[in-house]
Amino acid sequence: LTGNVNLLAANLTSQVRAIAEVATAVTKGDLTRSIQVDARGEVAELKDNINTMIGNLRLTTDVNTEQDWLKTNLAKFTNMLQGQRDLVTVGKMLLSELTPLVNAQMGVIYQMDAGDPPALRLLSSYADHPVDGHPKLFLLGQGLIGQCAADRRTLLVSDVERAVPIASALMQVTPKNIIVLPVLFESQVNAVIELSSLVDFTELQKVFLEQLTANIGIVLNSIEATMQT
Repeated sequence: LTGNVNLLAANLTSQVRAIAEVATAVTKGDLTRSIQVDARGEVAELKDNINTMIGNLRLTTDVNTEQDWLKTNLAKFTNMLQGQRDLVTVGKMLLSELTPLVNAQMGVIYQMDAGDPPALRLLSSYADHPVDGHPKLFLLGQGLIGQCAADRRTLLVSDVERAVPIASALMQVTPKNIIVLPVLFESQVNAVIELSSLVDFTELQKVFLEQLTANIGIVLNSIEATMQT
């Protein structure tokens, strides 16, 4: 009887200690922990409820962190581009900040030229290949750039095997993912941005790029209107 009581007390102590340890970690902001101790009855129910609570809290925290990242960076680009009056400067500034932010290694932006015929001309580039770089001009419907402008919607290409290589002095590799985004203002294409990366674009990055291009469209239209004036 004494042995059974001691065993019961030891089990209960280890269970309470495990629950208390995880609860303390959660209060300090560590949401990676969960209660792993064996338990039965009401203690098992308590353990499962706490683990569920931690999982829900982790999910909510992740969502809030993503939303904070999204809002912070959208505001950053909006403030950065405010007051700019030169399209080339905006293109260079945009790519130099945007490309590394979304874990891309190469980027280009083409400006819509409403001539006859309409075409997209290379405005700025980021880490473009010195020999096999992007063409200076695309007609509507020509290549991914031209097709993106014609369709006015985002194009995403995964598992790329041949593309303009990402190069440095020490290496030259083919990007694995390419995203092409139209920059619209009142349903009209002002520009097209193409980014290439060695890794997959996350859903958060895609949402960010979609929202950012809408803001960029307003900026580019404002600059073009000022230049015409």
